[in-house]
Amino acid sequence: MPPIPGLPQDSPQVATQGSGFFITADGYAITNRHVVENDKIAEIKTDDQKTYSAKVIGTDSVSDLALLKVEGRNDFPHVRLADKPPRVGDWILALGNPFGLGGTVTRGIVSARERNLGASSYDDLIQIDAPINQGASGGPTFDLDGSVIGVNTSIVSPTGGSVGIAFAIPADTVRMVVDQLREKGEVTRGWLGVQIQPVTAEIADNLGFKGTNGALVAEPQPNSPAAKAGIKSGDIITSLNGDAVDNARTLSKKIAAAVPGTPVKLGVFRQGNEETAQVTLGELPSKEPTAGGK
Repeated sequence: MPPIPGLPQDSPQVATQGSGFFITADGYAITNRHVVENDKIAEIKTDDQKTYSAKVIGTDSVSDLALLKVEGRNDFPHVRLADKPPRVGDWILALGNPFGLGGTVTRGIVSARERNLGASSYDDLIQIDAPINQGASGGPTFDLDGSVIGVNTSIVSPTGGSVGIAFAIPADTVRMVVDQLREKGEVTRGWLGVQIQPVTAEIADNLGFKGTNGALVAEPQPNSPAAKAGIKSGDIITSLNGDAVDNARTLSKKIAAAVPGTPVKLGVFRQGNEETAQVTLGELPSKEPTAGGK
């Protein structure tokens, strides 16, 4: 990275740096995937100025998370992931290593939830207004109970610096991804293979559908599990295994959380009739291979 203005020019410069935190006493740590890139080994420097070599257990390009492991200690200070999502307006504290300065704390509130930045159909980010800058990616955002509600991952900024719009990966997503990376070094997600969109009042009226719940199928992908099960453009998916589908986002999250190969039953509204379709989920195609995957 280029020299940081105001710092001595003989300060150590590294190709990639970021933030992270331990989640277990025996050395499992979390950061962003884009911090470790495709490396299999990373270097962790803790607040007590000690440096450790860490193996990259696995990465997930969809969520932008990476799991690392340091061997040789069983007493690392560590944090816990929150058991419930924050509310909009809750106060939060963000920690990180901006510009390589070292441990830094900023404060703010939860500005919004379930933000989708378009990078993935499975985005479900927490928006915060705590200042996040280069090098703080992968750091934790805490609630006032000391639990991690999210992992800082990106900002929106016309200048490249913090303008109060930052995003964190929610704790429930972190937990799901970490559990899979720890068990098998990679993350698999269920795949239905449809492009879906919200059901607007105008669409519902045109199709003779009561309400605006459900997910409208814009187009099934060729040879996808949905196409093989007979799902068609214009169908409204109303339920999954008997549970009502509130909206397109809900359906995406539930399908992604399912194990590939799982048979599911979809409730479908088609041309004025309620039907059911049996679908065996596929595996969401990976964008790229995971680092350190098994």
